[in-house]
Amino acid sequence: MSDTATLVEQIRADLTAATKSKDAVRQRTLRSAIAAIQEAEVSGKEATRLDDAGVQAVLKAQVKRRNDAIEAFEAGGRSDRADEERVEAEILQGYLPAELTDEELDAIVTAVFAEGGFSTMKDMGAAMKAVNAEVGGRADGKRVSTLVKTRLS
Repeated sequence: MSDTATLVEQIRADLTAATKSKDAVRQRTLRSAIAAIQEAEVSGKEATRLDDAGVQAVLKAQVKRRNDAIEAFEAGGRSDRADEERVEAEILQGYLPAELTDEELDAIVTAVFAEGGFSTMKDMGAAMKAVNAEVGGRADGKRVSTLVKTRLS
């Protein structure tokens, strides 16, 4: 991705490339992502342009939706559809920042706890807010919540 192109512009350029190369799965996935981004831009009281952080939030929701679908298809014995969803999730993951490793997440939580002085379960809300501000969406909320809870208990 070039430094000057926004994430939406990059997705649109990749969609054009996928169309030219007749990559149907990538084409379908990127069209779906663009539709979700456009829907997010016009939802609410007035239309807005999403910045890269907003686009990443939409893409994360799309990845989560696909991961939920993977679980549902596997539970229903449809491994073929689960595999399709897995490929689509991987395509979308390419536009998101890399997930934090357990060690990186642990280091962030340790630093935030040292700075904020969180120690009891009563501090859970404030601790989560502080940790999530540092994490910046680079880790799943469940992972963050679980780690914060174990530190507070």
